[in-house]
Amino acid sequence: MSNSRTKQPEIQSLDTENLVDNLIQPVKYKLDNGIPVYLLNSGKIALSRIEFIFPAGTWFQDASLVARSTNSLLKEGTSGNSSEEISRKLDYYGAHLDNNISKDNAYIELYSLNKHLKNTLPVVEDIIKNAVFPQHEFEIFANKQKHNYLINSQKVSYLARTHFTEYLFGAEHPYGQRLNPEDFDRISREQLIAFHKAHYSADQCKIIVAGLVDEDVIGLLNDHFGKEDWSYKALNGAREYQVIPSPELRHFIPKEEALQSALRIGKRMFNRKHPDYIGMQVVNTILGGFFGSRLMKNIREDKGYTYGIGSALIPLHRSGVFFITSEVGAEVAGKAVEEIYKELKKLRDEAVNDEELHLVKNYMSGTFLRSIDGPIAAADRLKDILEYDLDYHYYAKFLKRIKTITAEEIRELANRYLTENTLHELIVGKK
Repeated sequence: MSNSRTKQPEIQSLDTENLVDNLIQPVKYKLDNGIPVYLLNSGKIALSRIEFIFPAGTWFQDASLVARSTNSLLKEGTSGNSSEEISRKLDYYGAHLDNNISKDNAYIELYSLNKHLKNTLPVVEDIIKNAVFPQHEFEIFANKQKHNYLINSQKVSYLARTHFTEYLFGAEHPYGQRLNPEDFDRISREQLIAFHKAHYSADQCKIIVAGLVDEDVIGLLNDHFGKEDWSYKALNGAREYQVIPSPELRHFIPKEEALQSALRIGKRMFNRKHPDYIGMQVVNTILGGFFGSRLMKNIREDKGYTYGIGSALIPLHRSGVFFITSEVGAEVAGKAVEEIYKELKKLRDEAVNDEELHLVKNYMSGTFLRSIDGPIAAADRLKDILEYDLDYHYYAKFLKRIKTITAEEIRELANRYLTENTLHELIVGKK
Protein backbone atom coordinates (compact mmCIF):
# COMPACT_ATOMS: atom_id res chain seq x y z
CA MET A 1 0.00 0.00 0.00
CA SER A 2 1.47 3.32 -1.07
CA ASN A 3 1.73 6.09 1.52
CA SER A 4 3.07 8.95 -0.59
CA ARG A 5 3.50 12.29 1.16
CA THR A 6 3.58 14.10 -2.15
CA LYS A 7 -0.13 13.53 -2.80
CA GLN A 8 -2.62 15.78 -1.05
CA PRO A 9 -5.22 13.82 0.97
CA GLU A 10 -8.73 13.91 -0.41
CA ILE A 11 -10.89 16.60 1.18
CA GLN A 12 -13.73 15.03 3.15
CA SER A 13 -17.10 16.72 3.67
CA LEU A 14 -18.18 17.24 7.27
CA ASP A 15 -21.52 15.94 8.44
CA THR A 16 -23.11 18.94 10.17
CA GLU A 17 -26.77 17.93 10.00
CA ASN A 18 -27.25 17.21 13.70
CA LEU A 19 -24.25 19.09 15.00
CA VAL A 20 -26.12 21.95 16.66
CA ASP A 21 -28.42 19.49 18.46
CA ASN A 22 -25.33 18.15 20.20
CA LEU A 23 -24.09 21.55 21.40
CA ILE A 24 -23.71 22.05 25.13
CA GLN A 25 -26.97 23.76 26.05
CA PRO A 26 -27.09 26.29 28.90
CA VAL A 27 -29.50 26.08 31.81
CA LYS A 28 -30.82 29.53 32.69
CA TYR A 29 -31.33 30.70 36.26
CA LYS A 30 -32.16 34.02 37.85
CA LEU A 31 -30.63 35.40 41.01
CA ASP A 32 -32.93 36.97 43.59
CA ASN A 33 -32.35 40.43 42.15
CA GLY A 34 -33.07 39.31 38.58
CA ILE A 35 -29.54 38.79 37.21
CA PRO A 36 -29.67 36.05 34.54
CA VAL A 37 -27.14 33.24 34.96
CA TYR A 38 -26.39 30.79 32.14
CA LEU A 39 -24.84 27.54 33.33
CA LEU A 40 -22.92 25.32 30.90
CA ASN A 41 -22.06 22.20 32.87
CA SER A 42 -19.44 20.21 30.96
CA GLY A 43 -15.79 19.26 30.93
CA LYS A 44 -13.47 16.84 32.70
CA ILE A 45 -11.74 19.09 35.24
CA ALA A 46 -13.40 20.72 38.26
CA LEU A 47 -12.47 24.13 36.93
CA SER A 48 -14.83 26.90 35.87
CA ARG A 49 -14.89 30.25 34.17
CA ILE A 50 -17.40 32.71 35.52
CA GLU A 51 -17.89 35.72 33.28
CA PHE A 52 -19.68 38.93 34.26
CA ILE A 53 -20.87 41.01 31.30
CA PHE A 54 -21.90 44.67 31.46
CA PRO A 55 -22.93 47.06 28.67
CA ALA A 56 -20.03 49.34 29.61
CA GLY A 57 -17.91 49.49 26.46
CA THR A 58 -16.55 52.60 24.80
CA TRP A 59 -19.97 53.28 23.25
CA PHE A 60 -21.16 54.51 26.67
CA GLN A 61 -18.28 56.75 27.71
CA ASP A 62 -18.50 60.54 27.69
CA ALA A 63 -14.76 61.02 27.23
CA SER A 64 -11.92 59.03 25.68
CA LEU A 65 -10.21 56.35 27.80
CA VAL A 66 -12.87 56.30 30.52
CA ALA A 67 -14.46 52.90 29.75
CA ARG A 68 -11.17 51.09 29.23
CA SER A 69 -9.53 52.66 32.26
CA THR A 70 -12.49 51.83 34.49
CA ASN A 71 -12.48 48.18 33.44
CA SER A 72 -8.70 47.83 33.72
CA LEU A 73 -8.47 49.42 37.18
CA LEU A 74 -11.32 47.53 38.86
CA LYS A 75 -8.87 45.12 40.49
CA GLU A 76 -6.36 47.77 41.52
CA GLY A 77 -7.96 48.53 44.86
CA THR A 78 -11.30 48.50 46.70
CA SER A 79 -12.64 50.11 49.85
CA GLY A 80 -11.34 47.13 51.81
CA ASN A 81 -8.38 45.71 49.88
CA SER A 82 -5.35 47.03 48.05
CA SER A 83 -4.28 45.74 44.63
CA GLU A 84 -1.56 43.70 46.37
CA GLU A 85 -4.06 42.08 48.72
CA ILE A 86 -6.43 41.27 45.85
CA SER A 87 -3.62 39.66 43.85
CA ARG A 88 -2.38 37.71 46.86
CA LYS A 89 -5.82 36.27 47.61
CA LEU A 90 -6.38 35.15 44.03
CA ASP A 91 -2.86 33.72 43.73
CA TYR A 92 -3.24 31.77 46.97
CA TYR A 93 -6.18 29.85 45.50
CA GLY A 94 -4.63 29.49 42.05
CA ALA A 95 -7.31 31.71 40.52
CA HIS A 96 -6.95 34.13 37.64
CA LEU A 97 -8.90 37.26 36.77
CA ASP A 98 -9.19 38.78 33.29
CA ASN A 99 -10.65 42.18 32.42
CA ASN A 100 -11.57 42.91 28.81
CA ILE A 101 -13.51 45.56 26.96
CA SER A 102 -15.02 45.98 23.52
CA LYS A 103 -16.78 48.82 21.73
CA ASP A 104 -20.03 47.66 23.33
CA ASN A 105 -19.39 45.60 26.47
CA ALA A 106 -17.11 45.16 29.46
CA TYR A 107 -16.15 41.68 30.67
CA ILE A 108 -14.77 40.36 33.97
CA GLU A 109 -13.71 36.70 33.90
CA LEU A 110 -12.81 34.56 36.91
CA TYR A 111 -10.98 31.28 36.34
CA SER A 112 -11.05 29.18 39.50
CA LEU A 113 -11.04 25.62 40.78
CA ASN A 114 -14.58 24.88 41.87
CA LYS A 115 -13.51 23.89 45.38
CA HIS A 116 -12.14 27.41 45.88
CA LEU A 117 -15.11 29.38 44.52
CA LYS A 118 -16.35 30.09 48.04
CA ASN A 119 -13.06 31.95 48.57
CA THR A 120 -12.51 33.51 45.14
CA LEU A 121 -16.03 34.79 44.41
CA PRO A 122 -15.96 37.18 47.40
CA VAL A 123 -12.86 38.78 45.88
CA VAL A 124 -14.66 39.34 42.59
CA GLU A 125 -17.70 40.67 44.45
CA ASP A 126 -15.48 43.19 46.21
CA ILE A 127 -13.89 44.27 42.93
CA ILE A 128 -17.17 44.75 41.08
CA LYS A 129 -19.08 46.46 43.89
CA ASN A 130 -16.42 48.35 45.83
CA ALA A 131 -13.69 49.47 43.41
CA VAL A 132 -12.27 52.87 44.44
CA PHE A 133 -9.64 53.46 41.72
CA PRO A 134 -6.79 54.65 43.98
CA GLN A 135 -5.16 57.84 42.74
CA HIS A 136 -1.63 56.41 42.63
CA GLU A 137 -2.80 53.34 40.68
CA PHE A 138 -4.73 55.61 38.32
CA GLU A 139 -1.67 57.79 37.67
CA ILE A 140 0.58 54.78 37.03
CA PHE A 141 -1.95 53.32 34.60
CA ALA A 142 -2.53 56.62 32.76
CA ASN A 143 1.20 57.25 32.37
CA LYS A 144 1.79 53.73 31.09
CA GLN A 145 -1.07 54.02 28.60
CA LYS A 146 0.24 57.35 27.34
CA HIS A 147 3.72 55.86 26.92
CA ASN A 148 2.28 52.93 24.94
CA TYR A 149 0.24 55.31 22.82
CA LEU A 150 3.27 57.44 21.93
CA ILE A 151 5.14 54.30 20.84
CA ASN A 152 2.19 52.89 18.89
CA SER A 153 1.47 56.18 17.15
CA GLN A 154 4.78 55.78 15.32
CA LYS A 155 3.68 52.43 13.86
CA VAL A 156 2.01 52.41 10.46
CA SER A 157 -0.26 49.52 11.44
CA TYR A 158 -1.65 51.39 14.46
CA LEU A 159 -2.22 54.55 12.46
CA ALA A 160 -4.00 52.60 9.73
CA ARG A 161 -6.30 50.83 12.19
CA THR A 162 -7.33 53.91 14.16
CA HIS A 163 -7.67 56.35 11.26
CA PHE A 164 -9.58 53.84 9.13
CA THR A 165 -12.51 53.52 11.54
CA GLU A 166 -12.59 57.30 11.85
CA TYR A 167 -13.01 57.56 8.08
CA LEU A 168 -15.83 55.01 8.18
CA PHE A 169 -17.87 56.38 11.10
CA GLY A 170 -16.67 59.91 11.80
CA ALA A 171 -14.44 61.37 14.50
CA GLU A 172 -17.27 61.86 17.02
CA HIS A 173 -18.87 58.43 16.63
CA PRO A 174 -17.95 55.87 19.34
CA TYR A 175 -16.91 53.36 16.68
CA GLY A 176 -14.73 55.96 14.96
CA GLN A 177 -13.14 57.90 17.80
CA ARG A 178 -9.39 57.66 18.06
CA LEU A 179 -7.08 58.75 20.83
CA ASN A 180 -5.12 61.99 20.91
CA PRO A 181 -2.15 62.83 23.19
CA GLU A 182 -4.19 65.35 25.22
CA ASP A 183 -6.79 62.70 26.12
CA PHE A 184 -4.34 61.20 28.61
CA ASP A 185 -4.03 64.53 30.42
CA ARG A 186 -7.78 65.21 30.52
CA ILE A 187 -8.96 61.97 32.10
CA SER A 188 -9.51 61.97 35.86
CA ARG A 189 -10.09 59.44 38.62
CA GLU A 190 -13.48 61.06 39.29
CA GLN A 191 -14.62 60.16 35.76
CA LEU A 192 -13.84 56.50 36.42
CA ILE A 193 -15.74 56.52 39.71
CA ALA A 194 -18.77 58.06 38.01
CA PHE A 195 -18.63 55.63 35.07
CA HIS A 196 -18.38 52.65 37.41
CA LYS A 197 -21.37 53.87 39.40
CA ALA A 198 -23.40 54.48 36.25
CA HIS A 199 -22.68 51.27 34.32
CA TYR A 200 -21.63 48.41 36.62
CA SER A 201 -24.99 47.57 38.14
CA ALA A 202 -26.98 44.39 38.79
CA ASP A 203 -29.79 45.49 36.50
CA GLN A 204 -27.38 45.43 33.53
CA CYS A 205 -25.34 42.34 34.46
CA LYS A 206 -25.33 38.92 32.81
CA ILE A 207 -23.34 35.96 34.14
CA ILE A 208 -22.12 32.93 32.17
CA VAL A 209 -20.70 29.95 34.08
CA ALA A 210 -18.80 27.30 32.13
CA GLY A 211 -17.02 24.19 33.35
CA LEU A 212 -17.55 21.04 35.36
CA VAL A 213 -19.93 22.70 37.79
CA ASP A 214 -23.36 22.03 39.25
CA GLU A 215 -26.25 24.02 40.66
CA ASP A 216 -24.35 24.71 43.89
CA VAL A 217 -22.57 27.55 42.12
CA ILE A 218 -25.93 29.32 41.68
CA GLY A 219 -26.29 29.49 45.46
CA LEU A 220 -22.82 30.99 45.78
CA LEU A 221 -23.53 33.55 43.07
CA ASN A 222 -26.82 34.44 44.72
CA ASP A 223 -25.11 34.98 48.06
CA HIS A 224 -22.58 37.40 46.58
CA PHE A 225 -24.35 38.98 43.62
CA GLY A 226 -28.09 38.36 44.11
CA LYS A 227 -28.70 41.04 46.72
CA GLU A 228 -30.23 44.49 46.30
CA ASP A 229 -27.12 46.33 47.50
CA TRP A 230 -26.09 46.98 43.89
CA SER A 231 -29.46 46.91 42.15
CA TYR A 232 -29.68 50.65 41.52
CA LYS A 233 -30.79 51.60 38.03
CA ALA A 234 -27.76 51.88 35.78
CA LEU A 235 -27.60 54.88 33.48
CA ASN A 236 -26.88 53.08 30.23
CA GLY A 237 -29.58 54.95 28.25
CA ALA A 238 -30.06 54.19 24.57
CA ARG A 239 -27.67 56.64 22.98
CA GLU A 240 -27.73 57.39 19.31
CA TYR A 241 -24.89 58.82 17.24
CA GLN A 242 -24.88 60.02 13.68
CA VAL A 243 -22.51 58.29 11.28
CA ILE A 244 -20.55 60.96 9.40
CA PRO A 245 -18.01 59.16 7.19
CA SER A 246 -15.28 60.89 5.27
CA PRO A 247 -16.59 62.13 1.89
CA GLU A 248 -13.34 60.96 0.32
CA LEU A 249 -12.74 57.27 -0.39
CA ARG A 250 -8.96 57.36 -0.96
CA HIS A 251 -6.72 58.31 1.95
CA PHE A 252 -2.98 58.58 2.43
CA ILE A 253 -0.98 59.32 5.59
CA PRO A 254 2.70 59.83 4.71
CA LYS A 255 5.52 58.51 6.88
CA GLU A 256 8.71 59.06 4.96
CA GLU A 257 10.86 56.96 7.29
CA ALA A 258 8.62 53.90 6.98
CA LEU A 259 10.12 50.73 5.54
CA GLN A 260 6.66 49.23 5.18
CA SER A 261 3.30 50.71 4.31
CA ALA A 262 0.11 49.66 6.08
CA LEU A 263 -2.95 49.07 3.91
CA ARG A 264 -6.64 49.11 4.81
CA ILE A 265 -9.47 48.73 2.33
CA GLY A 266 -13.07 48.27 3.42
CA LYS A 267 -16.39 49.75 4.47
CA ARG A 268 -19.12 49.80 7.08
CA MET A 269 -21.11 46.61 6.97
CA PHE A 270 -23.60 44.84 9.26
CA ASN A 271 -23.73 42.39 12.17
CA ARG A 272 -24.93 38.82 12.73
CA LYS A 273 -28.61 39.75 12.54
CA HIS A 274 -28.43 40.82 8.88
CA PRO A 275 -29.69 38.19 6.40
CA ASP A 276 -26.51 38.48 4.30
CA TYR A 277 -24.04 38.22 7.20
CA ILE A 278 -23.39 34.47 6.89
CA GLY A 279 -23.09 34.62 3.12
CA MET A 280 -20.61 37.48 3.40
CA GLN A 281 -18.59 35.39 5.85
CA VAL A 282 -18.16 32.86 3.05
CA VAL A 283 -17.18 35.63 0.62
CA ASN A 284 -14.70 36.98 3.16
CA THR A 285 -13.14 33.56 3.78
CA ILE A 286 -12.56 33.03 0.06
CA LEU A 287 -11.04 36.48 -0.30
CA GLY A 288 -8.81 36.72 2.75
CA GLY A 289 -10.22 34.83 5.71
CA PHE A 290 -7.73 31.97 5.99
CA PHE A 291 -4.17 31.05 5.06
CA GLY A 292 -5.23 29.52 1.73
CA SER A 293 -7.25 32.57 0.67
CA ARG A 294 -6.93 34.34 -2.65
CA LEU A 295 -5.23 37.39 -1.16
CA MET A 296 -2.60 35.22 0.52
CA LYS A 297 -1.94 33.27 -2.66
CA ASN A 298 -1.62 36.42 -4.76
CA ILE A 299 -0.03 39.10 -2.55
CA ARG A 300 2.17 36.82 -0.41
CA GLU A 301 2.90 33.64 -2.34
CA ASP A 302 2.88 34.88 -5.92
CA LYS A 303 4.00 38.53 -5.65
CA GLY A 304 5.97 38.34 -2.41
CA TYR A 305 4.81 41.79 -1.31
CA THR A 306 4.06 40.81 2.30
CA TYR A 307 4.39 38.17 4.99
CA GLY A 308 0.68 38.29 5.62
CA ILE A 309 -2.57 39.73 4.33
CA GLY A 310 -6.14 39.03 5.33
CA SER A 311 -9.69 40.26 5.46
CA ALA A 312 -12.35 40.20 8.15
CA LEU A 313 -16.03 40.87 8.71
CA ILE A 314 -16.39 42.19 12.27
CA PRO A 315 -19.87 42.44 13.83
CA LEU A 316 -20.67 45.29 16.22
CA HIS A 317 -23.89 45.78 18.16
CA ARG A 318 -24.98 48.73 16.06
CA SER A 319 -23.04 48.16 12.85
CA GLY A 320 -20.20 46.10 11.43
CA VAL A 321 -16.95 46.53 9.52
CA PHE A 322 -15.43 44.71 6.56
CA PHE A 323 -11.76 45.35 5.91
CA ILE A 324 -8.69 44.04 4.13
CA THR A 325 -5.43 44.63 5.98
CA SER A 326 -1.73 44.13 5.34
CA GLU A 327 1.72 45.63 5.72
CA VAL A 328 3.74 45.55 2.52
CA GLY A 329 7.10 46.80 1.36
CA ALA A 330 6.82 50.58 1.02
CA GLU A 331 8.04 50.47 -2.58
CA VAL A 332 5.24 48.09 -3.65
CA ALA A 333 2.27 49.58 -1.77
CA GLY A 334 0.61 50.85 -4.94
CA LYS A 335 1.09 47.55 -6.71
CA ALA A 336 -0.35 45.63 -3.76
CA VAL A 337 -3.46 47.80 -3.78
CA GLU A 338 -3.89 47.15 -7.52
CA GLU A 339 -3.71 43.40 -6.93
CA ILE A 340 -6.28 43.63 -4.13
CA TYR A 341 -8.73 45.35 -6.46
CA LYS A 342 -8.04 42.70 -9.10
CA GLU A 343 -9.04 39.99 -6.61
CA LEU A 344 -12.19 41.90 -5.70
CA LYS A 345 -13.10 42.26 -9.37
CA LYS A 346 -12.50 38.57 -9.93
CA LEU A 347 -14.93 37.78 -7.09
CA ARG A 348 -17.54 40.01 -8.71
CA ASP A 349 -17.03 38.78 -12.28
CA GLU A 350 -16.21 35.07 -12.05
CA ALA A 351 -17.96 32.21 -10.28
CA VAL A 352 -15.88 30.34 -7.70
CA ASN A 353 -14.91 26.91 -8.98
CA ASP A 354 -16.23 23.78 -7.26
CA GLU A 355 -12.89 22.71 -5.79
CA GLU A 356 -12.22 26.06 -4.09
CA LEU A 357 -15.78 26.36 -2.81
CA HIS A 358 -15.66 22.81 -1.43
CA LEU A 359 -12.40 23.60 0.38
CA VAL A 360 -13.74 26.81 1.91
CA LYS A 361 -16.98 25.21 3.04
CA ASN A 362 -15.09 22.45 4.82
CA TYR A 363 -12.64 24.92 6.34
CA MET A 364 -15.47 27.04 7.75
CA SER A 365 -17.36 24.01 9.07
CA GLY A 366 -14.20 22.67 10.69
CA THR A 367 -13.40 26.03 12.24
CA PHE A 368 -16.87 26.12 13.74
CA LEU A 369 -16.37 22.61 15.16
CA ARG A 370 -13.21 23.79 16.91
CA SER A 371 -15.05 26.85 18.22
CA ILE A 372 -17.51 24.70 20.20
CA ASP A 373 -15.00 22.21 21.58
CA GLY A 374 -15.31 22.30 25.36
CA PRO A 375 -17.30 24.36 27.87
CA ILE A 376 -15.26 27.57 27.58
CA ALA A 377 -15.59 27.61 23.80
CA ALA A 378 -19.30 26.83 24.10
CA ALA A 379 -19.64 29.78 26.49
CA ASP A 380 -18.08 32.07 23.90
CA ARG A 381 -20.63 30.92 21.33
CA LEU A 382 -23.40 31.50 23.86
CA LYS A 383 -22.05 35.00 24.43
CA ASP A 384 -22.38 35.74 20.71
CA ILE A 385 -26.00 34.61 20.83
CA LEU A 386 -26.85 36.72 23.88
CA GLU A 387 -25.15 39.84 22.59
CA TYR A 388 -27.12 39.82 19.34
CA ASP A 389 -30.41 38.54 20.78
CA LEU A 390 -30.27 35.31 18.78
CA ASP A 391 -30.87 31.67 19.68
CA TYR A 392 -29.15 28.36 18.92
CA HIS A 393 -31.08 28.05 15.67
CA TYR A 394 -28.67 30.69 14.40
CA TYR A 395 -25.85 28.14 14.34
CA ALA A 396 -27.98 25.60 12.50
CA LYS A 397 -28.76 28.34 10.00
CA PHE A 398 -25.06 29.23 9.84
CA LEU A 399 -24.00 25.69 8.99
CA LYS A 400 -26.84 25.18 6.52
CA ARG A 401 -26.01 28.43 4.72
CA ILE A 402 -22.35 27.45 4.41
CA LYS A 403 -23.32 24.04 3.07
CA THR A 404 -25.85 25.27 0.50
CA ILE A 405 -24.47 28.60 -0.74
CA THR A 406 -23.73 28.55 -4.46
CA ALA A 407 -20.99 30.09 -6.55
CA GLU A 408 -23.53 32.40 -8.17
CA GLU A 409 -24.80 33.61 -4.80
CA ILE A 410 -21.22 34.39 -3.80
CA ARG A 411 -20.72 36.40 -6.97
CA GLU A 412 -23.98 38.28 -6.34
CA LEU A 413 -22.94 39.15 -2.79
CA ALA A 414 -19.56 40.42 -3.99
CA ASN A 415 -21.32 42.64 -6.51
CA ARG A 416 -23.77 43.88 -3.91
CA TYR A 417 -21.22 44.82 -1.24
CA LEU A 418 -17.68 44.92 -2.64
CA THR A 419 -17.74 47.40 -5.49
CA GLU A 420 -14.79 49.78 -5.62
CA ASN A 421 -16.88 52.93 -5.46
CA THR A 422 -18.13 51.95 -1.96
CA LEU A 423 -14.77 51.02 -0.43
CA HIS A 424 -12.52 53.29 1.59
CA GLU A 425 -8.81 52.87 0.93
CA LEU A 426 -6.02 53.93 3.28
CA ILE A 427 -2.25 53.75 2.83
CA VAL A 428 0.01 54.76 5.72
CA GLY A 429 3.71 55.11 4.90
CA LYS A 430 4.75 55.49 1.28
CA LYS A 431 2.99 54.76 -1.98
